[in-house]
Amino acid sequence: MYSLGDIQLFILTADLGSLSKAARQLDLVPATASASLKRLELHLNTRLFARSTRSLRLTPEGTLFLEYGRQALTLLNQGEAQLRSDGEIKGHLRLSMPADVGRNVLLPWLNAFQKTYPKVTLALQFSDRIIDLFSAPIDVAFRYGKLDDSTLISQPLAASRRVVVASPTYLAQHGTPTTPKELAEHNCLLFYLERGLFNNWRFHTGKNAIVIKVSGDRMTDDAAIAREWAIAGLGIAYKSWLDVRQDLAEGRLVTLLDHYVGEETPLNMVYPERSSTSPVLRALLLFLREKFHALDIPSERHF
Repeated sequence: MYSLGDIQLFILTADLGSLSKAARQLDLVPATASASLKRLELHLNTRLFARSTRSLRLTPEGTLFLEYGRQALTLLNQGEAQLRSDGEIKGHLRLSMPADVGRNVLLPWLNAFQKTYPKVTLALQFSDRIIDLFSAPIDVAFRYGKLDDSTLISQPLAASRRVVVASPTYLAQHGTPTTPKELAEHNCLLFYLERGLFNNWRFHTGKNAIVIKVSGDRMTDDAAIAREWAIAGLGIAYKSWLDVRQDLAEGRLVTLLDHYVGEETPLNMVYPERSSTSPVLRALLLFLREKFHALDIPSERHF
């Protein structure tokens, strides 16, 4: 039977690309390290590394087992840390979130979370692109929309829909569209999503779906910039209600085409299954759900 030390040596060898380097780092003699790796391979009845005189690389079976080995060590470390902490919430989380909702909604709440749990450290990444949680150094991602990857755990935080918004200044100068078709006559503020430029705006009224291809003189890879352009009176934007709720409440923006229902953009907290037992992650999920629950989020008929 292999030991925890065998798993640690295997992972470190894969990371360093060298059994001898891994042995030195773990303060093992080469013979002991070699015996450890052979013991693991014998128990699994498979070769984990393809060896030559000059290189050591993972086999397909080794690559598969490496991910499970990492998960096992992560869970053991989390359990050990929890026992030592006597139930105290502490630890480090690396978070990725869309720029707009991240800065305007989540950031103040994350600051409050750290004030509540002062032994928690957070590393924040603001990006509108989809992060691969299995390869990127990210523990948790906040994502709009329905989750396509069934290998991840998705925890719903808040319902939301896209709403068409513009500033009172823009509308005074250019008029107010009353149907989605009239958006083609206006300067629409565009941003890029994972599949490219977001210039097909979708609505429905009753059972009828409407797709309007829009255009404009401004495009960005940061959706928060499109919101700022709209506030500045430079055009019309199609944003998640969560992104613009404060601007609507304070009159910087107003909604248009209120008789048409925009695309659903529910906000979810997404993470790999290996992170699901983390006490600090569970504390963050509960904290944010309470914050979102306190928001006065409109029902579908009021969006």
